[in-house]
Amino acid sequence: MIKRKFKEISTWVNGEIVDQGFTNTEIAGVSTDTRTIREGNLYIPLVGENFNGHDFVSAAVENGASGALWQKNQPTPPADIPLIYVENTLLALQDLAQNYLASLPAKVIGITGSNGKTTTKDMVTSVLATTYKVQKTAGNYNNHIGLPLTILQLEEDTQMAVLEMGMSGRGEIELLSTIAKPDAAIITNIGESHLLDLGSREGISEAKFEITAGLQKNGALVIHGDEPLLTEKVVNSPFNVITFGSSNTNDYYPVKSEQKSNGTYFTLNGEDENEFFIPVLGKHNINNALSAIAIAQLFEVSIPNIQKGLDLIKITGMRTELIQGKGGVAVINDAYNASPTSMRAAIELLQDLKDYGKKIVVLGDMLELGDNEEVFHYEMGKGIDAEKISYVFTFGKLGRKIADGAKENFTENHVLAFDDKQVLIAKLKEVVEESDVVLVKGSRGMKLEEVVNALT
Repeated sequence: MIKRKFKEISTWVNGEIVDQGFTNTEIAGVSTDTRTIREGNLYIPLVGENFNGHDFVSAAVENGASGALWQKNQPTPPADIPLIYVENTLLALQDLAQNYLASLPAKVIGITGSNGKTTTKDMVTSVLATTYKVQKTAGNYNNHIGLPLTILQLEEDTQMAVLEMGMSGRGEIELLSTIAKPDAAIITNIGESHLLDLGSREGISEAKFEITAGLQKNGALVIHGDEPLLTEKVVNSPFNVITFGSSNTNDYYPVKSEQKSNGTYFTLNGEDENEFFIPVLGKHNINNALSAIAIAQLFEVSIPNIQKGLDLIKITGMRTELIQGKGGVAVINDAYNASPTSMRAAIELLQDLKDYGKKIVVLGDMLELGDNEEVFHYEMGKGIDAEKISYVFTFGKLGRKIADGAKENFTENHVLAFDDKQVLIAKLKEVVEESDVVLVKGSRGMKLEEVVNALT
């Protein structure tokens, strides 16, 4: 984590030390929350619509903070506390992170995309960690506050920093990229998430491509090469463009693949004699693995170490996670989030699985899809293969549109729509039997992990 004196901190945040007697005050780590303050931290009080961190500066110091920033327009700063005046504490947090990262020898890999960011982050981290000291974005610390806090947690001797970059609108990834200045960047794909805010897949593509704003000159840009909205943007690109995908026009593509209950096996073009294994379900995750392999080879990680890293990956929870439930029922927990692209991939995964009894889907609303949200849900249901899936359970208002689409192919008693989660769970428990497998998928706001918990 960052360990610096007040004098250097004040320079990096373009601030002013209130009392020069505190010039040599040392800080170790940063916190924006008094509940997580640790001894020696620098407390950065942020200002939001319904909170003001400046109200808790004294409490932060009492809890162990060595000092704090203070926004100049905030009244009554506490006396006798090491303070640095700044124009804006949020911008100061971002400036501090940018300058700290620039002082480190670490190479930076930035990752964005509509789906698969976190899984790809975990894969890249795992393969690089076989050869380097690596730190990555923790949890969902991938926004304008979380990314700087992640950077400020980096150790001085970190060799690789793997940073996930999320967004809710235009300009956000550009900001994150200019803070992190990545040496290499991955765009996993372009899906339908954020259609409500960005209006079209073209708009989403533009927003994701903002990751190049801070990409180092001659840096590597790793993109999904089967996506025209990305490939058309890299014609005559100044970056080292590397493509991955299903087709053999890409730099990295799978030659063979096989889905098994313990994970996914595949071979890679140019490496036919070497089989790769990822302990996660879904052939769509091969694409994520391909981008991780591309990054690993860019930084000269050997094939045996790449194989080892992929084999040992630990995926952040609720993402195509296979869990053994009660009574011999298997549950695929993919309840973290959902978009048409990721839900379609999850359903295809379930359809491809062998050695199970009934295959059942529990699908919730996909949120933030804009004006065509009902069409997306109806088409999702219509695309489910009644020859391969036994039951369709849906939850939520938009989930009913999935059910409506599914009824075109399923008999009515095999498509069940619910607005009450507990009623859904009760009915699901009546249907499932030993050796069955249940996929649970929906947007974060639907909290479908409650269904998973009931089965496991």
